[in-house]
Amino acid sequence: MARAPQGGLSPAPGIAVNSDTPLTDAALPLEEPVSGSGEAPPAESLLAYPATYALLAVNVVVFLLMLRLGSGPILVAIRNHEWAQLFTAPFDNRTLIRFGASDASMVLGGEWWRLVTAMFVHVTLLHILLNMWCLWNLGLFGEPLLGKQGLFAVYLLTGAAGMIASLGWAVLMTLLTGTPHDIATAGASGAIFGIAGILIILLSNRKLSLPWDELRDLRRMVIFFAVANLVIGIGPDLLARFAKGVPRIDNTAHVGGFVCGLALGLPLFPRMTSARSSYRARQRWTFAVATLVLCLITYAIQAGAKG
Repeated sequence: MARAPQGGLSPAPGIAVNSDTPLTDAALPLEEPVSGSGEAPPAESLLAYPATYALLAVNVVVFLLMLRLGSGPILVAIRNHEWAQLFTAPFDNRTLIRFGASDASMVLGGEWWRLVTAMFVHVTLLHILLNMWCLWNLGLFGEPLLGKQGLFAVYLLTGAAGMIASLGWAVLMTLLTGTPHDIATAGASGAIFGIAGILIILLSNRKLSLPWDELRDLRRMVIFFAVANLVIGIGPDLLARFAKGVPRIDNTAHVGGFVCGLALGLPLFPRMTSARSSYRARQRWTFAVATLVLCLITYAIQAGAKG
């Protein structure tokens, strides 16, 4: 999550098939064919992964608006043609907050919407490039298994869970140290870890269309991605504690998003090979309950901060 970039994952083959029949040993056909001939679009088509590309587009548009309307070292680097600094120079705190980054005091003061908007804000060019690379790759895994609406919901829920975990950590540190722990937090990586988490569960289903050996390899790739990026995040985070100006990586948000993704996958797993309507109904209930739980956790954090 925010404050610094994450690593990548190699593209994966598509898993979905297009059918209206109940599922037995096929992958989930959650989307209707979109071409006029009734055939599914090619895997490289934008139409094959509309939710993935929509999420990418929103993140990129927000970043471009920040470049156009914001301020900070990244704009100085661009004006002065300091290309060596371009990828790691951040926006200033004012710009991050203006565009919706999460800040503990502001969120607790009533600006709860920041728990959602912050997952579309990025701190540096390298931050957004690596996060979008990861989101693109995981979207190719996740969208065939979750559907358009499912991928949107998982992105929003796990991204919010990451922000809530970061908020809870900030409140805890404030209570323990007596010093306000107000640091702008932003980025899609909590949601990216959440998508990885739910994929680890869903790719464990032996009834999907790919052979079990291939599914197991795909799941190992996702597990490696999650573990490697958590470990990678420790280094810059430790460096940032001693070097002023170095963006910190919020591993608390990563863990929060990842755990939420795992939790979302558990109730969906038994319905993956049911009829499409049954699976979608289970998704709706799962996402509704997850929303309620996240709201209750956030309320508890606010109560703890006041207590």
